[in-house]
Amino acid sequence: MRTLSTPSPALICPPTLPGFQNGRGSSTSSSSVTGETVAMVHSPPPTRLTHPLIRLASRPQKEQASTDRLPDHCMVHVFSFLPTNQLCRCARVCRRWYNLAWDPRLWRTIRLTGETVHVDRALKVLTRRLCQDTPNVCLMLETVIASGCRRLTDRGLYTIAQCCPELRRLEVSGCYNISNEAVFDVVSLCPNLEHLDVSGCSKVTCISLTREASIKLSPLHGKQISIRYLDMTDCFVLEDEGLHTIAAHCTQLTHLYLRRCVRLTDEGLRYLVIYCTSIKELSVSDCRFVSDFGLREIAKLESRLRYLSIAHCGRVTDVGIRYIAKYCSKLRYLNARGCEGITDHGVEYLAKNCAKLKSLDIGKCPLVSDTGLECLALNCFNLKRLSLKSCESITGQGLQIVAANCFDLQMLNVQDCEVSVEALRFVKRHCKRCVIEHTNPAFF
Repeated sequence: MRTLSTPSPALICPPTLPGFQNGRGSSTSSSSVTGETVAMVHSPPPTRLTHPLIRLASRPQKEQASTDRLPDHCMVHVFSFLPTNQLCRCARVCRRWYNLAWDPRLWRTIRLTGETVHVDRALKVLTRRLCQDTPNVCLMLETVIASGCRRLTDRGLYTIAQCCPELRRLEVSGCYNISNEAVFDVVSLCPNLEHLDVSGCSKVTCISLTREASIKLSPLHGKQISIRYLDMTDCFVLEDEGLHTIAAHCTQLTHLYLRRCVRLTDEGLRYLVIYCTSIKELSVSDCRFVSDFGLREIAKLESRLRYLSIAHCGRVTDVGIRYIAKYCSKLRYLNARGCEGITDHGVEYLAKNCAKLKSLDIGKCPLVSDTGLECLALNCFNLKRLSLKSCESITGQGLQIVAANCFDLQMLNVQDCEVSVEALRFVKRHCKRCVIEHTNPAFF
Protein backbone atom coordinates (compact mmCIF):
# COMPACT_ATOMS: atom_id res chain seq x y z
CA MET A 1 0.00 0.00 0.00
CA ARG A 2 1.42 3.37 -0.99
CA THR A 3 2.14 5.95 1.66
CA LEU A 4 1.91 9.69 1.31
CA SER A 5 5.66 9.94 0.95
CA THR A 6 7.77 8.22 -1.65
CA PRO A 7 7.79 4.46 -0.94
CA SER A 8 10.88 2.31 -0.87
CA PRO A 9 10.90 -1.49 -1.01
CA ALA A 10 12.93 -3.33 1.60
CA LEU A 11 13.83 -6.47 -0.27
CA ILE A 12 15.12 -9.76 0.99
CA CYS A 13 14.11 -9.25 4.60
CA PRO A 14 15.03 -12.37 6.58
CA PRO A 15 12.25 -14.48 8.09
CA THR A 16 13.35 -13.50 11.61
CA LEU A 17 15.35 -10.57 12.86
CA PRO A 18 17.78 -10.80 15.79
CA GLY A 19 16.56 -9.29 19.06
CA PHE A 20 18.31 -6.94 21.39
CA GLN A 21 21.26 -8.50 23.15
CA ASN A 22 21.99 -8.81 26.88
CA GLY A 23 18.42 -9.80 27.73
CA ARG A 24 16.84 -6.52 26.67
CA GLY A 25 14.02 -8.18 24.84
CA SER A 26 13.43 -9.25 21.25
CA SER A 27 12.21 -7.60 18.10
CA THR A 28 10.68 -9.35 15.09
CA SER A 29 9.39 -8.20 11.73
CA SER A 30 5.77 -8.66 10.76
CA SER A 31 7.01 -10.41 7.60
CA SER A 32 8.47 -13.23 9.69
CA VAL A 33 5.04 -14.53 10.64
CA THR A 34 4.63 -16.34 7.33
CA GLY A 35 8.15 -17.77 7.48
CA GLU A 36 9.06 -16.52 4.01
CA THR A 37 11.01 -13.72 2.44
CA VAL A 38 8.81 -10.94 1.10
CA ALA A 39 9.10 -7.48 -0.38
CA MET A 40 7.62 -4.64 1.65
CA VAL A 41 6.90 -0.98 0.97
CA HIS A 42 7.83 1.57 3.61
CA SER A 43 8.16 5.30 4.01
CA PRO A 44 11.47 7.15 3.85
CA PRO A 45 13.26 6.99 7.21
CA PRO A 46 13.35 10.05 9.46
CA THR A 47 16.38 12.26 9.44
CA ARG A 48 17.39 11.22 12.96
CA LEU A 49 16.82 8.09 15.03
CA THR A 50 14.94 9.00 18.22
CA HIS A 51 14.44 5.64 19.92
CA PRO A 52 15.74 5.98 23.52
CA LEU A 53 17.73 2.75 23.40
CA ILE A 54 19.43 3.79 20.18
CA ARG A 55 20.00 7.33 21.47
CA LEU A 56 21.80 6.04 24.54
CA ALA A 57 24.19 3.98 22.46
CA SER A 58 24.76 6.61 19.80
CA ARG A 59 27.70 8.96 19.50
CA PRO A 60 27.65 12.52 20.84
CA GLN A 61 25.49 14.71 18.64
CA LYS A 62 28.37 16.97 17.68
CA GLU A 63 30.42 14.08 16.29
CA GLN A 64 29.76 13.46 12.61
CA ALA A 65 29.68 9.94 11.18
CA SER A 66 32.54 9.16 8.82
CA THR A 67 30.18 8.36 5.93
CA ASP A 68 28.52 11.76 6.27
CA ARG A 69 31.78 13.39 5.23
CA LEU A 70 31.74 11.67 1.84
CA PRO A 71 30.26 13.66 -1.04
CA ASP A 72 27.21 12.33 -2.82
CA HIS A 73 29.03 11.08 -5.90
CA CYS A 74 31.36 8.97 -3.72
CA MET A 75 28.44 7.44 -1.86
CA VAL A 76 26.70 6.61 -5.13
CA HIS A 77 29.89 4.93 -6.34
CA VAL A 78 30.04 2.84 -3.16
CA PHE A 79 26.38 1.88 -3.51
CA SER A 80 27.01 0.75 -7.07
CA PHE A 81 28.85 -2.33 -5.75
CA LEU A 82 25.92 -3.51 -3.61
CA PRO A 83 23.40 -6.17 -4.65
CA THR A 84 19.77 -5.21 -4.87
CA ASN A 85 18.75 -6.40 -1.40
CA GLN A 86 21.59 -4.53 0.35
CA LEU A 87 20.88 -1.38 -1.65
CA CYS A 88 17.28 -1.45 -0.45
CA ARG A 89 18.43 -1.84 3.13
CA CYS A 90 20.72 1.16 2.76
CA ALA A 91 17.69 3.18 1.70
CA ARG A 92 16.30 2.67 5.23
CA VAL A 93 19.25 4.18 7.13
CA CYS A 94 18.48 7.88 6.79
CA ARG A 95 16.86 10.34 4.40
CA ARG A 96 20.16 11.16 2.65
CA TRP A 97 20.92 7.52 2.00
CA TYR A 98 17.35 7.00 0.86
CA ASN A 99 17.70 9.67 -1.81
CA LEU A 100 21.12 8.43 -2.89
CA ALA A 101 20.06 4.77 -3.00
CA TRP A 102 17.37 5.59 -5.54
CA ASP A 103 19.74 7.36 -7.90
CA PRO A 104 18.71 6.15 -11.40
CA ARG A 105 22.32 5.21 -12.19
CA LEU A 106 22.15 2.48 -9.54
CA TRP A 107 19.08 0.83 -11.03
CA ARG A 108 20.27 -0.34 -14.41
CA THR A 109 20.52 -3.80 -12.84
CA ILE A 110 18.32 -5.78 -10.44
CA ARG A 111 20.01 -8.84 -8.94
CA LEU A 112 17.99 -11.17 -6.71
CA THR A 113 19.33 -14.36 -5.15
CA GLY A 114 18.09 -17.06 -2.81
CA GLU A 115 15.69 -19.96 -3.00
CA THR A 116 13.27 -18.47 -0.46
CA VAL A 117 12.99 -15.02 -2.02
CA HIS A 118 9.47 -14.06 -3.04
CA VAL A 119 10.72 -12.84 -6.40
CA ASP A 120 7.37 -12.10 -8.00
CA ARG A 121 6.42 -9.67 -5.23
CA ALA A 122 9.91 -8.16 -5.11
CA LEU A 123 9.87 -7.42 -8.84
CA LYS A 124 6.41 -5.89 -8.58
CA VAL A 125 7.41 -3.55 -5.74
CA LEU A 126 10.73 -2.57 -7.35
CA THR A 127 9.30 -1.83 -10.78
CA ARG A 128 6.48 0.18 -9.21
CA ARG A 129 9.01 2.36 -7.41
CA LEU A 130 11.23 2.70 -10.47
CA CYS A 131 8.22 3.67 -12.59
CA GLN A 132 7.34 6.57 -10.31
CA ASP A 133 8.85 9.27 -12.52
CA THR A 134 7.72 7.61 -15.77
CA PRO A 135 4.33 6.03 -15.01
CA ASN A 136 4.04 2.34 -15.92
CA VAL A 137 7.41 2.33 -17.70
CA CYS A 138 10.86 1.72 -16.19
CA LEU A 139 13.26 3.23 -18.70
CA MET A 140 16.54 2.85 -16.80
CA LEU A 141 16.40 -0.88 -16.06
CA GLU A 142 18.52 -2.91 -18.50
CA THR A 143 19.45 -6.09 -16.61
CA VAL A 144 17.48 -8.48 -14.41
CA ILE A 145 19.29 -11.42 -12.78
CA ALA A 146 17.20 -13.87 -10.77
CA SER A 147 19.18 -17.08 -11.30
CA GLY A 148 18.43 -19.77 -8.74
CA CYS A 149 15.29 -18.03 -7.46
CA ARG A 150 13.04 -21.05 -7.63
CA ARG A 151 9.95 -19.14 -6.56
CA LEU A 152 10.01 -17.02 -9.70
CA THR A 153 6.91 -17.73 -11.79
CA ASP A 154 5.31 -16.43 -14.96
CA ARG A 155 3.78 -13.60 -12.93
CA GLY A 156 7.22 -12.13 -12.24
CA LEU A 157 8.21 -12.32 -15.91
CA TYR A 158 4.91 -10.67 -16.89
CA THR A 159 5.82 -7.75 -14.60
CA ILE A 160 9.19 -7.40 -16.33
CA ALA A 161 7.63 -7.61 -19.77
CA GLN A 162 5.04 -4.94 -19.01
CA CYS A 163 7.30 -2.43 -17.25
CA CYS A 164 10.80 -2.81 -18.72
CA PRO A 165 10.84 -2.07 -22.47
CA GLU A 166 14.58 -1.22 -22.37
CA LEU A 167 15.60 -4.61 -20.93
CA ARG A 168 18.76 -5.97 -22.55
CA ARG A 169 19.78 -8.87 -20.31
CA LEU A 170 17.67 -11.46 -18.48
CA GLU A 171 19.08 -14.38 -16.48
CA VAL A 172 16.62 -16.80 -14.88
CA SER A 173 18.62 -20.03 -14.85
CA GLY A 174 17.24 -22.70 -12.56
CA CYS A 175 13.80 -21.05 -12.32
CA TYR A 176 11.89 -24.16 -13.30
CA ASN A 177 8.41 -22.68 -12.74
CA ILE A 178 8.49 -20.33 -15.74
CA SER A 179 6.89 -21.43 -19.01
CA ASN A 180 6.94 -20.62 -22.71
CA GLU A 181 4.13 -18.06 -22.50
CA ALA A 182 5.98 -15.79 -20.07
CA VAL A 183 9.20 -15.98 -22.10
CA PHE A 184 7.23 -15.13 -25.25
CA ASP A 185 5.86 -12.02 -23.54
CA VAL A 186 9.33 -10.87 -22.49
CA VAL A 187 10.90 -11.22 -25.94
CA SER A 188 7.85 -9.64 -27.57
CA LEU A 189 7.62 -6.57 -25.33
CA CYS A 190 11.36 -6.03 -24.80
CA PRO A 191 12.66 -5.45 -28.33
CA ASN A 192 16.20 -4.65 -27.13
CA LEU A 193 16.72 -7.96 -25.31
CA GLU A 194 20.08 -9.39 -26.39
CA HIS A 195 21.10 -11.81 -23.62
CA LEU A 196 18.74 -14.54 -22.37
CA ASP A 197 19.69 -17.34 -19.98
CA VAL A 198 16.92 -19.90 -19.34
CA SER A 199 19.21 -22.82 -18.53
CA GLY A 200 17.54 -25.35 -16.27
CA CYS A 201 14.06 -24.04 -17.06
CA SER A 202 12.64 -27.40 -18.00
CA LYS A 203 9.25 -26.03 -19.09
CA VAL A 204 10.76 -23.77 -21.74
CA THR A 205 10.66 -25.54 -25.08
CA CYS A 206 10.79 -22.63 -27.52
CA ILE A 207 11.63 -18.93 -27.95
CA SER A 208 9.20 -17.00 -30.12
CA LEU A 209 7.06 -13.88 -30.39
CA THR A 210 3.48 -13.95 -29.20
CA ARG A 211 0.88 -14.02 -31.96
CA GLU A 212 -0.24 -10.48 -31.07
CA ALA A 213 3.34 -9.19 -31.23
CA SER A 214 3.92 -10.80 -34.61
CA ILE A 215 0.98 -8.82 -35.99
CA LYS A 216 1.09 -5.52 -34.09
CA LEU A 217 4.83 -5.06 -33.67
CA SER A 218 6.02 -6.32 -37.02
CA PRO A 219 7.19 -2.84 -38.13
CA LEU A 220 9.33 -2.65 -34.98
CA HIS A 221 10.62 -6.19 -34.88
CA GLY A 222 10.46 -7.20 -38.48
CA LYS A 223 9.06 -10.39 -36.91
CA GLN A 224 12.52 -11.07 -35.54
CA ILE A 225 13.98 -11.22 -32.03
CA SER A 226 17.22 -9.35 -31.35
CA ILE A 227 18.66 -11.98 -28.98
CA ARG A 228 22.35 -12.66 -29.62
CA TYR A 229 23.17 -14.79 -26.57
CA LEU A 230 20.90 -17.72 -25.66
CA ASP A 231 21.62 -20.39 -23.05
CA MET A 232 19.16 -23.30 -22.98
CA THR A 233 21.34 -25.78 -21.12
CA ASP A 234 19.30 -28.54 -19.44
CA CYS A 235 16.11 -27.63 -21.26
CA PHE A 236 15.42 -31.34 -21.62
CA VAL A 237 12.13 -30.99 -23.50
CA LEU A 238 13.58 -28.93 -26.36
CA GLU A 239 13.12 -30.78 -29.66
CA ASP A 240 14.06 -30.18 -33.29
CA GLU A 241 10.82 -28.35 -34.03
CA GLY A 242 11.39 -25.98 -31.13
CA LEU A 243 14.95 -25.31 -32.30
CA HIS A 244 13.55 -24.65 -35.78
CA THR A 245 11.24 -21.97 -34.35
CA ILE A 246 14.06 -20.45 -32.30
CA ALA A 247 16.35 -20.28 -35.32
CA ALA A 248 13.65 -18.74 -37.51
CA HIS A 249 12.93 -15.95 -35.01
CA CYS A 250 16.41 -15.39 -33.53
CA THR A 251 18.46 -14.96 -36.66
CA GLN A 252 21.00 -12.67 -34.96
CA LEU A 253 22.27 -15.37 -32.59
CA THR A 254 26.04 -15.43 -32.07
CA HIS A 255 26.24 -17.53 -28.86
CA LEU A 256 24.05 -20.60 -28.41
CA TYR A 257 24.38 -23.24 -25.69
CA LEU A 258 22.27 -26.39 -25.91
CA ARG A 259 24.07 -28.63 -23.43
CA ARG A 260 22.11 -31.72 -22.41
CA CYS A 261 19.18 -30.96 -24.69
CA VAL A 262 18.98 -34.68 -25.18
CA ARG A 263 16.13 -34.74 -27.72
CA LEU A 264 17.95 -32.72 -30.38
CA THR A 265 19.15 -34.46 -33.53
CA ASP A 266 21.09 -33.56 -36.68
CA GLU A 267 17.86 -32.25 -38.24
CA GLY A 268 17.60 -29.50 -35.62
CA LEU A 269 21.17 -28.40 -36.38
CA ARG A 270 20.28 -28.21 -40.06
CA TYR A 271 17.50 -25.71 -39.27
CA LEU A 272 19.86 -23.76 -37.04
CA VAL A 273 22.52 -23.25 -39.71
CA ILE A 274 19.95 -22.22 -42.33
CA TYR A 275 18.70 -19.23 -40.32
CA CYS A 276 21.52 -18.37 -37.87
CA THR A 277 24.56 -17.81 -40.03
CA SER A 278 26.45 -15.61 -37.54
CA ILE A 279 26.99 -18.11 -34.74
CA LYS A 280 30.45 -17.86 -33.15
CA GLU A 281 29.99 -20.14 -30.15
CA LEU A 282 27.94 -23.33 -30.14
CA SER A 283 27.60 -26.11 -27.59
CA VAL A 284 25.72 -29.35 -28.17
CA SER A 285 27.48 -31.32 -25.45
CA ASP A 286 25.72 -34.47 -24.25
CA CYS A 287 23.27 -34.36 -27.18
CA ARG A 288 23.58 -38.06 -27.83
CA PHE A 289 21.74 -38.04 -31.17
CA VAL A 290 24.15 -35.58 -32.80
CA SER A 291 26.41 -37.37 -35.28
CA ASP A 292 28.83 -36.66 -38.13
CA PHE A 293 25.90 -35.43 -40.24
CA GLY A 294 25.20 -32.75 -37.64
CA LEU A 295 28.84 -31.66 -37.70
CA ARG A 296 28.63 -31.44 -41.48
CA GLU A 297 25.82 -28.90 -41.02
CA ILE A 298 27.74 -27.01 -38.33
CA ALA A 299 30.74 -26.80 -40.67
CA LYS A 300 28.64 -24.56 -42.95
CA LEU A 301 29.23 -21.77 -40.43
CA GLU A 302 32.77 -21.79 -41.83
CA SER A 303 35.29 -19.29 -40.48
CA ARG A 304 32.69 -17.54 -38.28
CA LEU A 305 32.73 -20.43 -35.79
CA ARG A 306 35.29 -19.92 -33.01
CA TYR A 307 34.00 -22.15 -30.19
CA LEU A 308 32.49 -25.63 -30.49
CA SER A 309 31.63 -28.14 -27.78
CA ILE A 310 30.56 -31.64 -28.79
CA ALA A 311 31.55 -33.40 -25.57
CA HIS A 312 30.06 -36.87 -25.08
CA CYS A 313 28.42 -36.92 -28.50
CA GLY A 314 29.15 -40.60 -28.93
CA ARG A 315 28.17 -40.74 -32.61
CA VAL A 316 30.87 -38.30 -33.69
CA THR A 317 33.91 -39.77 -35.45
CA ASP A 318 36.88 -38.58 -37.51
CA VAL A 319 34.50 -37.90 -40.40
CA GLY A 320 32.71 -35.13 -38.50
CA ILE A 321 35.99 -33.70 -37.19
CA ARG A 322 37.28 -33.58 -40.76
CA TYR A 323 34.29 -31.46 -41.85
CA ILE A 324 34.93 -29.02 -38.99
CA ALA A 325 38.67 -28.87 -39.67
CA LYS A 326 38.21 -28.29 -43.38
CA TYR A 327 35.71 -25.43 -43.25
CA CYS A 328 36.11 -23.84 -39.80
CA SER A 329 39.72 -22.76 -40.10
CA LYS A 330 39.47 -20.03 -37.43
CA LEU A 331 38.29 -22.37 -34.69
CA ARG A 332 39.89 -21.46 -31.35
CA TYR A 333 38.22 -23.86 -28.91
CA LEU A 334 37.09 -27.47 -29.35
CA ASN A 335 35.73 -29.74 -26.65
CA ALA A 336 35.43 -33.31 -27.92
CA ARG A 337 35.76 -35.10 -24.59
CA GLY A 338 34.18 -38.53 -24.59
CA CYS A 339 33.90 -38.78 -28.39
CA GLU A 340 35.43 -42.25 -28.48
CA GLY A 341 35.27 -42.48 -32.28
CA ILE A 342 37.99 -39.82 -32.71
CA THR A 343 41.45 -41.17 -33.58
CA ASP A 344 44.88 -39.78 -34.49
CA HIS A 345 43.60 -39.12 -38.02
CA GLY A 346 40.95 -36.73 -36.70
CA VAL A 347 43.50 -34.90 -34.56
CA GLU A 348 45.79 -34.65 -37.58
CA TYR A 349 43.06 -33.08 -39.75
CA LEU A 350 42.33 -30.63 -36.96
CA ALA A 351 45.97 -29.67 -36.37
CA LYS A 352 46.79 -29.06 -40.02
CA ASN A 353 43.71 -26.96 -40.79
CA CYS A 354 43.07 -25.13 -37.50
CA ALA A 355 46.56 -23.86 -36.74
CA LYS A 356 45.24 -21.08 -34.47
CA LEU A 357 43.62 -23.52 -32.06
CA LYS A 358 44.14 -22.40 -28.45
CA SER A 359 42.13 -24.90 -26.42
CA LEU A 360 41.51 -28.58 -27.08
CA ASP A 361 39.84 -31.22 -24.93
CA ILE A 362 40.14 -34.78 -26.24
CA GLY A 363 39.90 -36.51 -22.89
CA LYS A 364 38.42 -40.01 -22.80
CA CYS A 365 39.30 -40.56 -26.46
CA PRO A 366 41.16 -43.88 -26.11
CA LEU A 367 42.17 -44.05 -29.79
CA VAL A 368 44.25 -40.86 -29.64
CA SER A 369 47.96 -41.63 -29.13
CA ASP A 370 51.37 -39.94 -29.24
CA THR A 371 51.16 -39.81 -33.04
CA GLY A 372 48.22 -37.42 -32.87
CA LEU A 373 49.93 -35.34 -30.18
CA GLU A 374 53.05 -34.98 -32.32
CA CYS A 375 51.04 -33.64 -35.25
CA LEU A 376 49.20 -31.29 -32.89
CA ALA A 377 52.44 -29.97 -31.39
CA LEU A 378 54.07 -29.35 -34.77
CA ASN A 379 51.14 -27.30 -36.11
CA CYS A 380 49.34 -25.60 -33.21
CA PHE A 381 52.08 -23.53 -31.59
CA ASN A 382 49.55 -21.19 -29.91
CA LEU A 383 47.95 -23.97 -27.89
CA LYS A 384 47.29 -22.81 -24.32
CA ARG A 385 44.98 -25.46 -22.86
CA LEU A 386 45.10 -29.20 -23.54
CA SER A 387 43.11 -31.92 -21.79
CA LEU A 388 44.08 -35.56 -22.28
CA LYS A 389 42.29 -36.98 -19.26
CA SER A 390 41.89 -40.78 -19.40
CA CYS A 391 43.58 -41.09 -22.80
CA GLU A 392 44.96 -44.58 -22.34
CA SER A 393 47.30 -44.49 -25.36
CA ILE A 394 49.17 -41.33 -24.35
CA THR A 395 52.70 -41.67 -22.97
CA GLY A 396 55.39 -39.35 -21.69
CA GLN A 397 56.98 -39.15 -25.12
CA GLY A 398 53.95 -37.44 -26.60
CA LEU A 399 53.84 -34.94 -23.74
CA GLN A 400 57.49 -34.05 -24.21
CA ILE A 401 56.89 -33.27 -27.88
CA VAL A 402 54.00 -31.00 -26.92
CA ALA A 403 56.05 -29.21 -24.25
CA ALA A 404 59.00 -28.72 -26.63
CA ASN A 405 56.84 -26.92 -29.22
CA CYS A 406 53.95 -25.27 -27.34
CA PHE A 407 55.80 -22.90 -25.01
CA ASP A 408 52.65 -20.91 -24.16
CA LEU A 409 50.85 -23.92 -22.70
CA GLN A 410 49.06 -22.81 -19.53
CA MET A 411 46.96 -25.85 -18.58
CA LEU A 412 47.59 -29.56 -19.13
CA ASN A 413 45.26 -32.26 -17.83
CA VAL A 414 46.80 -35.75 -17.82
CA GLN A 415 44.72 -37.28 -15.04
CA ASP A 416 44.42 -41.07 -15.28
CA CYS A 417 47.16 -41.21 -17.96
CA GLU A 418 50.18 -43.48 -17.67
CA VAL A 419 52.92 -40.85 -17.80
CA SER A 420 56.17 -40.83 -15.88
CA VAL A 421 57.39 -38.26 -13.38
CA GLU A 422 60.28 -37.41 -15.71
CA ALA A 423 57.84 -36.47 -18.49
CA LEU A 424 55.87 -34.23 -16.14
CA ARG A 425 59.07 -32.52 -14.99
CA PHE A 426 60.08 -32.00 -18.62
CA VAL A 427 56.77 -30.25 -19.26
CA LYS A 428 57.27 -28.06 -16.21
CA ARG A 429 60.74 -27.02 -17.31
CA HIS A 430 59.71 -26.00 -20.82
CA CYS A 431 56.26 -24.54 -20.00
CA LYS A 432 56.94 -22.65 -16.80
CA ARG A 433 53.46 -21.12 -16.55
CA CYS A 434 51.69 -24.42 -17.15
CA VAL A 435 49.40 -25.84 -14.47
CA ILE A 436 49.51 -29.63 -14.66
CA GLU A 437 46.52 -31.62 -13.43
CA HIS A 438 47.63 -35.18 -12.80
CA THR A 439 47.11 -38.26 -10.63
CA ASN A 440 50.74 -39.21 -10.12
CA PRO A 441 51.49 -38.99 -6.38
CA ALA A 442 55.25 -38.91 -7.01
CA PHE A 443 55.07 -35.57 -8.85
CA PHE A 444 54.57 -32.39 -6.86
